Formats: sequence, structure tokens, C-alpha cells
Amino acid sequence: MNLHPKNTSARTVRPVRRQQLHENVARQLRALILEGVLSDGDRIIETALCAQLNVSRTPLREAIKTLIHEGLIEHRPNRGARVTKTTAKEMRQLFEVISGLEMLAAETVATSIKPTEFKRLQSLHDKMAMHHAAGERDEYFVLNHQIHLKIVELSGNPILVETHASLMTRARHLRYQALAGQDRWMEAMEEHNGIMKAFEAGDAALAGRLMKQHVRRTGEVVEATFPGP
Repeated sequence: MNLHPKNTSARTVRPVRRQQLHENVARQLRALILEGVLSDGDRIIETALCAQLNVSRTPLREAIKTLIHEGLIEHRPNRGARVTKTTAKEMRQLFEVISGLEMLAAETVATSIKPTEFKRLQSLHDKMAMHHAAGERDEYFVLNHQIHLKIVELSGNPILVETHASLMTRARHLRYQALAGQDRWMEAMEEHNGIMKAFEAGDAALAGRLMKQHVRRTGEVVEATFPGP
């Protein structure tokens, strides 16, 4: 009589372990792409990655499927899997859409954010400013990314949140690239200061306009590094 519960337990534990392994491999592979270890157009060599990540081909292939869905990897017949190569035109279109989504979020947040939510957002902003002042670019970027996601989350629009998250995955390494220059980094910090002031004043039009300009400016800086149209 005790066999059935034991079998049920065994059936539930094993898939969880496989899922956790797949997610872990996907997270590591995603980091290799976002951090530029694997560059645009690079071939996904399974044997090398299996050795590097110390996993078998099954979880690696599941991870590759996840990243294909996210748009970070592409698979073409007779060419295998490669890191998606973004053209200047595709990059421009990507940032245009993100800027529109974040403008909508900023307009909504400016008039609906609660005092406790604003305090949390301000705390993230202040920490980011501290890293900026200390010249800690990596730490700054992590908080910068969190702030952009948080503003969209505070819009309370689940479709907006889901769409934005998907596009931000594709744009994350490009946004980091834009902060490589000191001038743009200084400029971006000032833009964030202005957006926070607009939130504090409850000025939806100003918050939306500043956010759209901020994201589009990032796109322009990235576009300038692309060799072709």
C-alpha cells in the first residue's frame, strides 16, 4: 500500500531536478551572450559548451531552445545554432519599441505610484547614483536594469510587463555597450535624475517624454557602433 505514494514522490522529484538544471544552464548560457563572451554570429559549439558548463547535451539543448525563443540564439538549416546577429536596422527598431513601452509605463507610474512604491524606487535610484559616483559601472548597470524593469512593473499592465521583459533580454547587452563611454554614462545618470523628479512631481507628460528620450538616446549611441545599415 505504500508503493503508490513513493512512486508519486519519485515522479515529482526527478522532473523538478531536470527543470532546475535546464534553467541553470540557460542562465549561464544567457550570461555568456549578454556579457559578450559569445559574440553576435558566433557558432554554438555544443561539445565545447558541455565541457565548459560541465553538463550533458540534453540540458544544453533544452537551454538552447529557451534562448532561441528569447531571440538570443537563432537556428538555421545547414548552419546550426548561432548567437543572433543584430543589424543596425533591427537594433534601431528594437529600441524604438522599447522606448514606446517605457514611455507608456512612465506616464502611468507618474500619476499612480504610491508613496511607499516611490520610496523603494528612489532607494534603487540612490544606490545606482552611488555606484555611478564611485565609477562602479557593472554594479550601476545591474541596478539600472532593475529600475527600468521596476518602472514597467509599477505600470500594473501585465501585457506591457511581459512584452517589455522579452525585448529587454535581447537589448540588455546592447544597453551595456552604450554605457562603455564616459560621456554617455554621465548623460544617462542625469536623464534618470530628471525622470525621478518627474515622478515625484506627478508629471505624466514629462516623465513619459524624458523616458522615451532616454531610451532612444541609448539606442542612438549603440547604433553609432554598428558598421552597416
